Amino acid sequence: MSYPLTKTMAALTAGYAVFAAVRPSHLSSALDETGAAARATDRLAWTYAVRDLSTSALAFVPGLAPVAGLLRITGDLGDAAVLGTTGPESERAKLAGVPLTWAALNAAALLIDRR
Repeated sequence: MSYPLTKTMAALTAGYAVFAAVRPSHLSSALDETGAAARATDRLAWTYAVRDLSTSALAFVPGLAPVAGLLRITGDLGDAAVLGTTGPESERAKLAGVPLTWAALNAAALLIDRR
């Protein structure tokens, strides 16, 4: 199996990772954070960049696309849990919704690819 949809999702995730590495302040800006809170959120964006690049790369290693897909799904579910419970209360639905959407898209891609 070649897992084309899983690899497409990995490539899109890698694109986000590069964006997060180049502009880590995108999260803190969206949350209107400043000072120490913004610096902490910027570090979180760097963490996402490193994690997302490494898990995305796995999708292109022969035989590891399904593993990469599962790692993406669990990572996105974890992001939703953390961001949806610790972010500003007014932003929690959006903060949880974005990674939940990515988890659903990654799950759909993996399920379709396995058929």
